Amino acid sequence: MTDDEVEAMGRDILARQPFSQMLGAELLSLALGRSELRMALEERHTQHLGMAHGGVISSLADMALAFAGGPMMGDGAVTQEFKINFLRPGTGDALVARAEVVGSGRSQAVVRSDVFVIRDGEEKLCATAQGTIARGAR
Repeated sequence: MTDDEVEAMGRDILARQPFSQMLGAELLSLALGRSELRMALEERHTQHLGMAHGGVISSLADMALAFAGGPMMGDGAVTQEFKINFLRPGTGDALVARAEVVGSGRSQAVVRSDVFVIRDGEEKLCATAQGTIARGAR
């Protein structure tokens, strides 16, 4: 599969995910083993202290993990597990998640995702995640 085909497939999948649409996630780039997604931060994405809710940051990290590793695992690939470390509050205008496959085999891919908060045009790392994307059971 070419990078253009991977990106077209990713855009189609994202358009069919109601949860991703509700978050306002957009695919900035996608190639085999790499992805970049962005979402504008809105008040509805915050928790009681005014920063991005950890679930929002985790969701964007998970999407980036799945988009980077999924095409390598084929149709029906899913996140098997992931861990996230929050490094700084997600206060700003947007979040950007960049993911890259660290290693893969026939049935799973290990992927790392870094989530950055954008504030006044400046980008700062706010979370890092690592997860396993597994071949689907279909």
